[in-house]
Amino acid sequence: MTKNMNESINQKQFLNVIDRDLAEKLFQSELNMSALESEIVPLDQVLGRVLAVDVYAPIDVPGFDRSNVDGFALKAEDTFGASEDSIKSLKVGDENIVTGFQPRTVVEFNLALPIATGGMLPRGADAIVMIEHTDFKNDRLLINRAIAPGTNISFAGTDISKGEIVLRKGEVLSSRETGVLAALGINMVSVVRKPIVAIFSTGDEIIAPGMLLPLGCVYDSNSTVLADAVRELGCEVVCLGIIKDNWENLKTTLDSCLKYDVILLSGGTSKGGGDLSYKVVSELGKPGIVAHGIALKPGKPLCLAVVNHQERTIPVVVLPGFPTSAIFTFQEFVAPVLKCMAGKLIRNKKTIKATLPFRVNSERGRTEFLLVGLVQNNTNGEPEKTINSQYYAYPMGKGSGSVTAFAKADGFIVIPKKNEYLEADEIVDVHLIGKEIEPADLVIIGSHCIGLDYLISKLREIGITAKFLPVGSTGGLEAVKRNECDIAGVHLLDEQSNTYNQPFLNNEIELIKGYGRLQGFVFRPDDQRFAGKDLAAAIYIAIHQSDLLMVNRNKGSGTRILIDRLLKNVRPSGYLAEVISHTAVVASILQKRSDWGIAIQSAVENTNLGFIPIAEEQYDFVIPKCRLKRPEILAFLSLLRNEIVIKALNQFELKTYD
Repeated sequence: MTKNMNESINQKQFLNVIDRDLAEKLFQSELNMSALESEIVPLDQVLGRVLAVDVYAPIDVPGFDRSNVDGFALKAEDTFGASEDSIKSLKVGDENIVTGFQPRTVVEFNLALPIATGGMLPRGADAIVMIEHTDFKNDRLLINRAIAPGTNISFAGTDISKGEIVLRKGEVLSSRETGVLAALGINMVSVVRKPIVAIFSTGDEIIAPGMLLPLGCVYDSNSTVLADAVRELGCEVVCLGIIKDNWENLKTTLDSCLKYDVILLSGGTSKGGGDLSYKVVSELGKPGIVAHGIALKPGKPLCLAVVNHQERTIPVVVLPGFPTSAIFTFQEFVAPVLKCMAGKLIRNKKTIKATLPFRVNSERGRTEFLLVGLVQNNTNGEPEKTINSQYYAYPMGKGSGSVTAFAKADGFIVIPKKNEYLEADEIVDVHLIGKEIEPADLVIIGSHCIGLDYLISKLREIGITAKFLPVGSTGGLEAVKRNECDIAGVHLLDEQSNTYNQPFLNNEIELIKGYGRLQGFVFRPDDQRFAGKDLAAAIYIAIHQSDLLMVNRNKGSGTRILIDRLLKNVRPSGYLAEVISHTAVVASILQKRSDWGIAIQSAVENTNLGFIPIAEEQYDFVIPKCRLKRPEILAFLSLLRNEIVIKALNQFELKTYD
């Protein structure tokens, strides 16, 4: 059918073509650019959904100190010096430790207990020797290899500590994250409601795929490509097919779509006499069309509108009819809105090369798949450094039994079985995990703290993602000195000056004051040996009573430095048993694997453990001076001085500085 001659003569040109950024600003200013309301969904239905709240661990994982292998639980010292030429012989206890049962026997020197993979570590034992490295003779256990304390053991709370934020608001739940939820016993999950998007095409010349194509007509590809693009963003689609160029049909269809969250249509957005879509949209309601005609190629005819309906703001977008223009403008203007409504950020899949920041050892004879986090390589023109790749591949060393390591990793590298190590600065291939994985906006390395967990969550709320690698204060400080990260959390005490953190810095590092944390001596309240004692008396008793077991912190941590200062080179029973967090210390004492340890006050909150204050330590942040002006760093610094944030930190028993 030929268009009316008057319509052709009266065809209007674009009257108000505006800049792309201005159009986007006008459009988004009329919208509620935030996630939709939450809903509670069963665990088996949350795949691909977006978390509406931070997930705190209700339990420790593992829930007890457990064996990683079939072997024998013993004291590592009993194996020192063992080799093929120097066999160590131990008595084998009567108890055989199997999974699901609590051991009754206390392991003394020169005693070993058979233990199955997953079995609970008995009191007194600090290592597991693999059955492959043992033999029997005359009812004695023969050991041909020396092992270190902690070998083949996953300590309680090492993977996940009770109260720890394991998954953060805004994360998209893949099979890795659902595995974490299952490991925590969580079966109902709060997720963001999926936006519902109505989609249809307009035009008398548009024909549905599968139908006979008359001359002069085209198949409707826009509906399909837009529907699938919307689904890829985690939204639901209502496909309404093809609506002919008829005012009443268009008006009825659009009115019926106001019950949905977003309305997308393509075609009829040019200013020709026969183009009706933008005209009908203009009469839907206020504020109406906010931009029509964008300085884009392709995509000039794009029409952006917003309708306030029943206390909701509904985006109504008329995309150009040409498929290339339609999908281009969708990605530019609609996709960001849908991402916000769905509570997610879409990350493009990447396969990249990266540089190892330090030497990585491996076991020869076995191909190793090593999980890594990606850290941007920023040498800032330092002449002694060469940028061999855009990223560092930072190994994540939580072990084979970890749930969170796989969930938090960006990818993995493969170490060939012939290799015993990969050298520092070696270029490796990183195989990315998941299509939405990419390096975070901020990389934070150093000491873990509940306050830092909170700050990272607040950063996500303002659109900044942060990767945290817990390597201890010393490791974090060294990473900053090597310019491998943006921020490090540290609490290092200098014994000579009796001050925290500042004495360890150089001229290239800026110290940002954080907050104070109260360290203390932790024990069970029913332990009369410590009850009512002051710190000096408690330390004296802990050192001189050999039946008391301590739980130590990992080398390089600020707490370990404090412990060694208190003990004055004395090594009490259990000294060699190291865990990597304050909450793991608490878990060990609660479960009677140990009798005492050093931890911060916030870690013992909501427990009945005894706490003898030691001193307030300064938990600060150190930043390479060359990164101070990054917008993400400035946002972090702003959060530290935000009144709401300060109040929240104080509620965590963290004393902020004036």
